[in-house]
Amino acid sequence: DLLDKAKLEKQIAGLESEKQAFNRSKSSAKFKVQDYTEMLQSTQSRLNRMSTDWENLQQRLQKRSDGTIENPVLLDGLPPNANPKQIGAKLNEIADKARTAGQYEEIGSLYGFTLLVKTEMSEKEGSDIRVNRFLVQGEGNIKYTYNNGLMAKDSESATMNFLRALEKLPGFVKQEQEKIAEIQKDLPILQEVVNGTWSKESRLSELKTELAAVERKIQLSIEPVKQGEAVPEQVEKQKEAPKVQESI
Repeated sequence: DLLDKAKLEKQIAGLESEKQAFNRSKSSAKFKVQDYTEMLQSTQSRLNRMSTDWENLQQRLQKRSDGTIENPVLLDGLPPNANPKQIGAKLNEIADKARTAGQYEEIGSLYGFTLLVKTEMSEKEGSDIRVNRFLVQGEGNIKYTYNNGLMAKDSESATMNFLRALEKLPGFVKQEQEKIAEIQKDLPILQEVVNGTWSKESRLSELKTELAAVERKIQLSIEPVKQGEAVPEQVEKQKEAPKVQESI
């Protein structure tokens, strides 16, 4: 009976541990479902805004007779007909002199998109370092950069900075679509874990019932022995008591 009790206790302990692991997994899946749902919403919103920007760009793009895309950058402080060399020189001037204190400052436009510059501060070896980064923003309020926002020194390359940033839009749209597909694939699996039930609950209940029965059996087998030992002990004391009184 004691061996049976030990075996049952071992099986119960194993199932209890398995049940705790299942509940932890279920709790973790519940938080992941919440995170994934929020992530899906934010990613879908970002995709919609990027798609709007890409559609706007495609509708507004102008092409030359040879099929290449026009780059009609308009900068504040320059005439609308400024040539690439003038535009590049102006952009490099802004890169050297702009001080926006961490704010986004408008400097012009391209195909209806807003051109921005932002001064970022950092510290290296005890010295303050200022870096001006250039960005382009559309109706979706998403900021796009090329070359990490750093402006090229070459005038022609500098002039193309914003258009090249916008040309990356299809890649960004594809990334968001793939991210959404991945989330939508994982969500049902997590939801299934959250809604699932532990399959061995009835077995655990049966083992506990068996253990209780074995413990009762052991208890019943022990009690008569204790009662049987108590009677001789009392009798011996009763036999010894008169002898002690007689010796006195």
